[in-house]
Amino acid sequence: MIQAVVFDLDGVLIQSEEVWDTVREQFTRERGGRYDGEIQRAMMGMSSTEWSRYLHDTAGVPDEPEEINAEVVRRMLRAYEDELPLIDGAQDAVRRLAADFTLAVASSSNRPLIDAVLRAAELESCFEATVSSEEVARGKPAADVYLEAARRLGAEPTRCAAVEDSHGGIRSAKAAGMRVIAIPNPSYPPDEASLAQADVVLGSLAGLTREKILSDGLSAT
Repeated sequence: MIQAVVFDLDGVLIQSEEVWDTVREQFTRERGGRYDGEIQRAMMGMSSTEWSRYLHDTAGVPDEPEEINAEVVRRMLRAYEDELPLIDGAQDAVRRLAADFTLAVASSSNRPLIDAVLRAAELESCFEATVSSEEVARGKPAADVYLEAARRLGAEPTRCAAVEDSHGGIRSAKAAGMRVIAIPNPSYPPDEASLAQADVVLGSLAGLTREKILSDGLSAT
């Protein structure tokens, strides 16, 4: 029986991939680096340590990774202060599931961004634990961030369901042994091979219910 639900943040609760893309592209080009579709896709799911190193080593940004990370996070926080891109139904879905399950967040976002989003959305009290991939050894698609979320909840990973949108996130949650509920991000959809690993596929957060979390069906719309 599933006891806990672990939410991804970017692409599941907030439509932030476009914000990340805009901020990192602008910063990279300002610093004389290369930014294209290959660079963008490669960074999806990476921890801050990983993507800042990637921008330095592969995209050609001359700043040190720690400086890259800090400046991008500052710009992301400013963007969220201007407009928080909550996905339709995010608050309702979280509060609906909080009535039946213990909840956590397992995100590739930095700790300050996770905290800022949940505070602005008035959802902090719904989550028993939140984990940033900067707090574990490896980012998605490695299982680390989901395993740490389960550990902080005191739950077996096999008794947890994960709600994900991306190829790296789906693979990460599956590698952790969790039941995976996929809600594909239309702007940055997961590849077919990753999506096939999901236990349930939904079209939107409106369909994210207790019944879908517990359903034995392989997919639903």
